[in-house]
This record gives sequence, C-alpha cells and structure tokens, in this order.
Amino acid sequence: MPDNIDAFLDRLHPYCDLLPEDRAALAARMETRRFAAGETIYRLGDPLEGLFIVRRGDIEVRDSHDETVSLLGPRNTFGERGLARDGRAVTTAFARSPTDLLILPAADFHSARKAHPAIARFFDRSAAARPARAPLSDLATSQVSNLMATQPLVATPDTSARDAARQMREARVSSLCVCEEERLVGIVTIRDLSARIVAEAAPHDTPLSEIMTRDPVTLAPEALGSDVLHTMLERRIGHIPITIGARLVGIVTQTDLTRFQAISSAELVSGIATASTVAEMAEATARIPRLLTQLVSAHHPHEVVTRLITDIADAVTRRLLRLAEDKLGPPPVPYLWLACGSQGRQEQTGVSDQDNCLILSDDAAPEHDAYFETLARFVSDGLHECGYVYCPGDMMATNPKWRQPLATWRRYFESWIAKPVPEAQMLASVMFDLRPIGGDVALFADLQERTLEAAAKNSIFVAHMIANSLKHQPPLGLIRGFATIRKGEHKDALDLKHSGVVPVTDLARVYALRGQLGPVNTRARIVEARREGILSKSGGQDLLDAYDLIALTRLEHQCRRIREGEPPDNYLSPATLSDFERSHLRDAFVVVKALQSALGHGRGMLG
Repeated sequence: MPDNIDAFLDRLHPYCDLLPEDRAALAARMETRRFAAGETIYRLGDPLEGLFIVRRGDIEVRDSHDETVSLLGPRNTFGERGLARDGRAVTTAFARSPTDLLILPAADFHSARKAHPAIARFFDRSAAARPARAPLSDLATSQVSNLMATQPLVATPDTSARDAARQMREARVSSLCVCEEERLVGIVTIRDLSARIVAEAAPHDTPLSEIMTRDPVTLAPEALGSDVLHTMLERRIGHIPITIGARLVGIVTQTDLTRFQAISSAELVSGIATASTVAEMAEATARIPRLLTQLVSAHHPHEVVTRLITDIADAVTRRLLRLAEDKLGPPPVPYLWLACGSQGRQEQTGVSDQDNCLILSDDAAPEHDAYFETLARFVSDGLHECGYVYCPGDMMATNPKWRQPLATWRRYFESWIAKPVPEAQMLASVMFDLRPIGGDVALFADLQERTLEAAAKNSIFVAHMIANSLKHQPPLGLIRGFATIRKGEHKDALDLKHSGVVPVTDLARVYALRGQLGPVNTRARIVEARREGILSKSGGQDLLDAYDLIALTRLEHQCRRIREGEPPDNYLSPATLSDFERSHLRDAFVVVKALQSALGHGRGMLG
C-alpha cells in the first residue's frame, strides 16, 4: 500500500528529508514485490528495472566471479551503481531468505535524482558529493608548481663569480642555478658570494664550480607548499630548485612564500629542527592531535592531512639522528635510516607506531655495529618518547636483522622473492613501502628499482603477494551491511585500519609491483596504476573514491575521539553513522571487495 510505503520511507534516508507531498508522490511510484529464498533478483548484465530497497529479508550480492561482495538487510538499497552507469547490473543479487523489496522504476529514480538534491547527494558516490575540500590556496596545500618561479636564473659551472653577481643584480634575485645543459648541478646565492669570494678575498674570476653548493636539495613540481616550508626550516636554507628528475624546471625562494602565512605543522617542524632534547620534541608532537582536528575540520584532503602529520615524524627522526651523531661522533661508515609502514607511505594518522630500518655501507665491519646499535636505540627510544611507540612486531633498526649492510639487504629481497613463504610475503610487503629519511640516500638509489623489477618477473612471487593482499577483507555483513568485530574490547565496531584502509593499501602495493611503479604512497600508487592501464579508468576512479571515503571516515572518527577527550583509535561503531554515511561507506567497501575479487581471479581491474 502506498500509505505503508510512505510511512516506511519517512524513517529512511534520504526520503525522510523530502517534503511530505514529494515523499508521498515517490511512494506512489514504488512497487512491493516478494521473492522466495534463493530466488534471483537480477543477474550481471541484466537491464535493471529500477532501484531496490530491502523492506524485509536478506539479500546477497555477488560479483562477476560469483563471489559474495555484500550481504544486505532491511533498509539497505542496491542496484544504484548499475543505474548510474548504463542501466545494466554490475553484480548478481538474490534473496537469501523470503524477502520483500520496494522497487522504484528506473525512470522515476533518475527523475527523482534530478528533482530532489537530497536524493542526488545520497546516490552520488563520487568524491564531489562529500564535504567540500579545502581550497588549495594556502601554503600547506598548494602545489609547488603554483608557487615556483618558472624561469630561474641559470649559469654554467665555468661562469665567473663576477659575472654571476652581475646577473643576479640585474635580475634582482638572490640566487642562480648552475646547470650543465638542463641538468642541475649546483646553486649559488648572494650569501655564497659574500662568504666565499668577498670574505675570503678570492679572485673575482673564480668559476662557480668552485663555490657553488653541489647537488642541492630539490623538490618536484607536485610537492606541497608545506614541503617547501618544512625543508627550508629544517635545513635552514632559503632557496629550493624544482626539478623533474635532474632537469631544472623552476625555483622557490623565501620571497615566494611571503604572501602565505606559516601553518601550525611548519611551526612544529621548526621547533623540532632546533630542539636540543627529546623532551622538547615530545612537547611539539603532543600538539599533533590538535593539529589533526584542525586539518580535518577544515576539510583538507586526507592525503594532505596524513602527509603533514608524517612530515612531523620525519623531522623528529632526522633531529634524533643529528643528536645521536652529536653524542656518538661521526658514523664510522655511511648509513641510511629508512621508514616503512605508514610513515614510509606518508600516511600517518593520530595513531602511529614506528617501523624503521638501517642500511649500512658495505664497508661496515663487525666492530662498527656497536655504534649503529647505540644510534638505533637512541633514535627508537626518542621516537617512543615522542609518541611513536615501539613496533609490536620489532620491525625497527634496534633489531640487528633490520640493521645490515646493503649487500645483506639485497640478499634479503632476493631470498624473499625466490622463496615466497608466508613470512617472506609479509616482510616483502613491509619493505616495499620503504622511504629514506636521513643519511646517505645513495645507499637506496637502485635497491627499490631492482627489487621491483626482479619481483615483477617472478610470477610465483606475484601470485603469493596477491594471495597475501587478500587476507584483509572489507567488513561486509548483515548488520546494516557491515560485519563488525564479534567480541572483545571493540565488540560491534568496525576496524577502519585492518578492515578499511589496509585492504586498499595491499591492493595498491600489488598494482605497484605489477607495474614496477615508483610511488610508495597508496593514493599515488592507485593514480599511477590507473594512468599506466594496470587499473581501468572506471575501476581506478571507483577505488580512489572508495579509498578517499574510508580514509576520511577514519580520520573523522579519530578527531571525534580527540574532541571527546579520548585517545584516537581505529574502531568505529556503525551506530554513530547516519544512513547516508552507512550507505556510502558500505558501497566503498563493496568496491574494494570487488577489486579484490578481480585481482584474485587474475583480472586486476574493474571494467
């Protein structure tokens, strides 16, 4: 009966937001239909007669490989994804028990979306339907390409100091880049000329090759303004060349930043960079929860929020390394400290432990390990004191296994790829997310590239990595579409880390392995996989939208905990979500589940 349907819709989002007369008109267009247990509602590829709403009973949704991707109960809606595309079903649905469905004909569904903004918002699964992201007009979130001078002053290594000074005076700039053709080899500033020519009474015809800073710190055009500010504050420099590879494409100076206001994350990095004790750094990191809530409340993209939070961890790590060297003396051989896990991927949130390792020069001798063991302990203890708790799996440089010469690291990767036993799969997954933090970056120069190449060529290893990536499943079930934790401290909650972002992280890592893609960040890996055709355009966009929603939901939950005076965690009760939020989050999990199924069956993409 239409009246009964109207009453049901009055308690269901988004229809409860409609005017009573509009809701009644929509209810009059709906049909109630009963299905027996086991009866098929529609099959993959069938034309969809309309939008389906579960009034009573249970629905199982299966993908093209006949694997369950969703279990639905009363008040759940299905069929909208196919209707929004070409009108054909992208899944198969059947009744698990005697079921009553409401069916809104396809034409009426499309008309309702056009006529009612509440319905349009509810069924728009794209990122555009969610709260507006912060405008990328402030320093923290602007890309370097929007900040840099695109025609920096350039000279060659044999240019004299006198000629360089004249060029800078005429151009009214304080630096010039030294290039061999388009390749950046150094930078010279007014300060360099003053300190190395004027103060030393050196000949004015001294070539720039003798006074320039060789191999200066650079950033890429896609870096963020926060990267510029953090690097300047931490390295105490005022000029950063912008390069693509070794090719110079621009420069950013302190003058370029004067129109921007320093943000709080930069203030934290600045304080950390000059801290003389671990306690001073801990005071700075104690402000991270407040920074997190500010950034999320301003609707910054989740990848920007986690990038800024990770920048602070990077600054703490580098400062601890510097304090350790001041205490212990210069290292006996070159070394490189690397982060893995969320810090390696630049995805840290309000809940982060530490995952790190040390690569030592092959010149390292057994007697040198005492120095690096002490250094690793100093840094790890300092990170712990600053809130980055010890890794429960002991994946830290304090563990001798993860503090080895480069040759040993090469053997590690070779053995993991050659014999992909379960432990090797786990270790390889962690180590594929490595990112250099402090020390001699040359020690990592070709390790990742060679490892990806070797791993991608080993079909058995790839198959094992795929299987390993499918161990974490999205939490889809019958309780409002979710499978919650069944017992323990977090009973009836969703684990937004292990069941939310981790499945996407694992998928992205496999895509990066298959395509030998360089990015370590999860979102960047998905974007690159889509660009390289490893993911289809539609499948890649679906996964990006799903990941954005899951990651943002996780951050919003952590911020809610912080505002309530509780420590942030990853356990979300679905009862705290609105119908709108539950529907979108469930659909995000369905997308992830479908892509897992495609990967497990050798396709790796959605059509």
